[in-house]
Amino acid sequence: MSLANSPRSRRTLVSLTPLIDVVFILLVFFMLASSFSNWRSIELNTPVRAGSGSTTGQALLIEVRQDGLRLAGAPVTRAALAGQVKERLARQPDLRVLVRLADGVVLQEAISVFDRLTAAGIKDLSLAGSAPQ
Repeated sequence: MSLANSPRSRRTLVSLTPLIDVVFILLVFFMLASSFSNWRSIELNTPVRAGSGSTTGQALLIEVRQDGLRLAGAPVTRAALAGQVKERLARQPDLRVLVRLADGVVLQEAISVFDRLTAAGIKDLSLAGSAPQ
């Protein structure tokens, strides 16, 4: 009896088709399961040079603090913020709106304020630096 013809010495061929099918199914699964978020950007106007003459005296300051929002130093609710800013801009149309974050406030809070104001139609928004110490 020859060992060359025995079933043990014969190599079995493995087909790659099931492997390719599994990889394709995994690829389709991960493509469908992944989340494609709608990313929006907010355009911020930065000054051309530092100290270009724009002061907070000709601007409406909105402070985002840990204890809430302040509009020109007075406390204001999120719901009333856009309405009050629109009223002041109706009286003074050339007024800029500055949003300043207090220390320890998450940037997302300022972004939500920006979203509310832009949804209300306010265009001239800027992010101010931290308050002078």
